[in-house]
Amino acid sequence: MKVNIKNWKGVAVWSWDVPNEEVCGICRVSFDATCSACKYPGDECPLVVGVCTHRFHLHCILRWLDTDTAKSLCPMCRRAFKIKENYQQSQVDYGDPTPAHPASSY
Repeated sequence: MKVNIKNWKGVAVWSWDVPNEEVCGICRVSFDATCSACKYPGDECPLVVGVCTHRFHLHCILRWLDTDTAKSLCPMCRRAFKIKENYQQSQVDYGDPTPAHPASSY
């Protein structure tokens, strides 16, 4: 049996490499969604991981650290918040998402 494909449309899906039930500790929104400052997930709303291993949307943690009460502390564990060193700095600078798995096509 020989099949000729006349039309094909690919579909791709991405997500952050975090557990599905994990949410931003500040805005309580899933990492695959956006914080209140963004319109689109991914490049415009990157994920930031601290040395303490807590994860936040970039805009959420920047707003948090900018308040007088925060004093540069992680909102979850109250330790000094610093970006994890082995975390790719390009993700913080440019917001490149890390796919959990290669894009799939159907």
